[in-house]
Amino acid sequence: MAATHILTRDEARRRAELLSVDSYTVELDLTGHERGDTFGSRTAVVFACTEPGAETFIEIAAERIEDAYLNGEPVDLTAFDPKAGLRLVNLAAENELVVNAVCQYSSDGQGLHRMTDPVDKETYLYSQFEVADAQRVFACFDQPDLKATFTFQVRTPEHWTVISNMPAASETVVEAVQLKVTLFETSVRMSPYITAICAGPYVGVHETHDGIDLGLYCRKSMQEHLDPEGVFEVTRQGFDHFHSQFGVRYPLPKYDQIFAPEYNFGAMENFGCITIAEASFLFRGQVTDFELEQRANVILHEMAHMWFGDLVTMRWWDDLWLNESFAEWASHWANVEATRFDGAWTTFLSARKNWGYGADQQPTTHPVYTDAADTEEIQANFDGITYSKGASILKQLVAYVGIDPFLAGLRAYFEKHQFGNAVFQDLLGELEAASGKALKDFADTWLRTAGVSTLRPEVTVDADGNYTAVTVLQEVPADHPTHRTHRIAIGLYDLEGGALVRRDRIEVDVAGAATAIPALTGVRQPDLLLLNDDDLTYAKLRLDERSLATAVAHTSALEDSLARALIWAAAWDMLRDAELAATQFVELGCSSLTTETDINIVTVAQRQVAGALAYADPAKRAALREQWAQAAKSAMEAAAPGSDPQRTWAKAYASASRSAADLARIGGWLEDREVPAGLTVDADLRWSLLTGLVASGALGEDAIDAELDRDSTADGKRLAIIARAVVPTAEAKERAWERIVDPNSENWVRRSSMLGFAPLDQADLVRPYLRPYLDAVPELWEKLGAQQAVEFSKLAFPSNLIEPETLEVLDAWLAEDRPAPVKRGVAEGRADIARALAGRALDASA
Repeated sequence: MAATHILTRDEARRRAELLSVDSYTVELDLTGHERGDTFGSRTAVVFACTEPGAETFIEIAAERIEDAYLNGEPVDLTAFDPKAGLRLVNLAAENELVVNAVCQYSSDGQGLHRMTDPVDKETYLYSQFEVADAQRVFACFDQPDLKATFTFQVRTPEHWTVISNMPAASETVVEAVQLKVTLFETSVRMSPYITAICAGPYVGVHETHDGIDLGLYCRKSMQEHLDPEGVFEVTRQGFDHFHSQFGVRYPLPKYDQIFAPEYNFGAMENFGCITIAEASFLFRGQVTDFELEQRANVILHEMAHMWFGDLVTMRWWDDLWLNESFAEWASHWANVEATRFDGAWTTFLSARKNWGYGADQQPTTHPVYTDAADTEEIQANFDGITYSKGASILKQLVAYVGIDPFLAGLRAYFEKHQFGNAVFQDLLGELEAASGKALKDFADTWLRTAGVSTLRPEVTVDADGNYTAVTVLQEVPADHPTHRTHRIAIGLYDLEGGALVRRDRIEVDVAGAATAIPALTGVRQPDLLLLNDDDLTYAKLRLDERSLATAVAHTSALEDSLARALIWAAAWDMLRDAELAATQFVELGCSSLTTETDINIVTVAQRQVAGALAYADPAKRAALREQWAQAAKSAMEAAAPGSDPQRTWAKAYASASRSAADLARIGGWLEDREVPAGLTVDADLRWSLLTGLVASGALGEDAIDAELDRDSTADGKRLAIIARAVVPTAEAKERAWERIVDPNSENWVRRSSMLGFAPLDQADLVRPYLRPYLDAVPELWEKLGAQQAVEFSKLAFPSNLIEPETLEVLDAWLAEDRPAPVKRGVAEGRADIARALAGRALDASA
């Protein structure tokens, strides 16, 4: 695969001063997909130059350029290097460049990705161009602020469907050679990274809503799982909501959503041509409301990008956070306001905000607004800070200025900058004008500083049980000592007849290191004092001793799901900060989670309880796991047949079980023996059960082979590789490692192998790979693209080697002179090991 040009901000700024791009006409010949790894690409780009006689470059990461002409004159190709782009000299005031190239299909999910369906052997293609991979398919000035119109013409086999940003203007079939030429309408002005081409025998379903043609596509072999009504319902609700609130209509005549196989991300906001991860969101069996809400969130997130990102686009990648934070905020807001998922802010706290908290406590934390020197650097910032912390701050901003002024500012912003580019200051100016409030200090405090505060109650109580003083302490990390002003609610909850009832709620501003709360002086101490009730600010929480005891025993007795999610978030942070023993955290799971009614809290917290075992004293781990397995089994048996709780508790029980009796029972489900009434043991659940049984040694690799014969789909192949990676033998680990470090491995193969490589109980098998992992990090950074290298450094990290000796090896490696992006995944893994060791020490002494 040809290397791409790593564009610097300075290069982009200079090129934007020099050029204005009018149009691209792109012709792709995809008819040779079965004969080789390349396709033909012809680009004609029309652009103006403010300094005639100047020179510039255009990106084209081609295997080779056949020829190129600038204003009718041949371009010198002798020094062409994809890493530097194609040099263009002696520009005229008005220019036309034509580039004929041969480009490569990819197997890494970037550029034009090609996969072969193992069921029917058909080929499917889709494009993925963010951050700067459009150049892998056609010649372009690959930066967000050089927008242009695009006209695509695509040559394919006759039976293929071709989907792009715009509707097809014509389809010409050449029956003699069984091919088809699809010409698309010319697009609105857009950035290269949100253009799109999907091609193959995709099957589609269409309906019209509010004048927009809605399309939904997937592979032929997955058609039975498509669920058009479920996806279209959220799509309709999203368009109605955003149209009513944003003031500017979605500008394209159609809106397609394509479930893409072997996809690297959750989804991508290509203008009018959304690609969505098939493996994550095209469900093959029974699903819970948690999974349906996550799908709705993704649908609405990408739709919000049609305005924020596509219609109005950041000038440079410094403002990536604003694109993603806005879409993250808007999707949860729309879920609450427009769909049946009206508890989406609870899910945001449980599943997304905790992601931001985790990223913000890493040694690699960064401000939400981060200077991006080049397109390689930005790859590492697709993280919980850019998405979830930024969205949390936008949520606070909405609360501060009010939703109506906030929306008024958005409408003015969209109207003023549509089809153009903008920076955060442009949005901030509109919000200040609409709200009448100065926002610069707020923005600087929250967006340009890193780290998360911890809010801790300090209480004294008299002999009658009344508060004599309540103070909120704000603790800040030493490396990022910013004391922010937090508007928080404080809830006082009492146990009444088995329920935790909120007696009172006060709102206060917390600033500096300590803030006294005089309103609580003389007030009877509640059973639970909850800081940041209603989740108004972005901060970690602590509970006083009485409140913690109440929470461990009675969290599920809180009526409000958001309050329960806050308790779980606080407990998880306390566990990770070695302030709550893993034994207590598992007890919280066994006592309160098993009676939790919100499936979103249940799903996230189950993962946290399983993760807490890494923080447990190894001498206690087996007993804690057994305690958790039996609690999960009891919850499963108490759940209604066919319900969401039954399914999610069945998976938790299967994952935690280690006793011979439990493993035999779970193995029987695979053979349709003693299956709980109502539990659907479909393909995905079968793989989940089998993988757990293989990891425990109850089944061998022959069981994987048999299951793959039963489910020989693309998903089956992917899940089989995860299962092979967890096989507890040295030989299986060696084979998995070879797949992981082979630079020619398909990305989904490498990812699946990494996901199964290091279960907690297999440290002895993984220990030999610590140094090979460290050796491979810089090597694969050179051989893989930045996105794949970042993923390797994080997912291949031997996270189960929770030992002081691991820290010694990692510290020596990190002390060597290497670029910060190369070190990032290792530094984050090292921090997680240190946290787990501290947690184990606490649990051993508890």
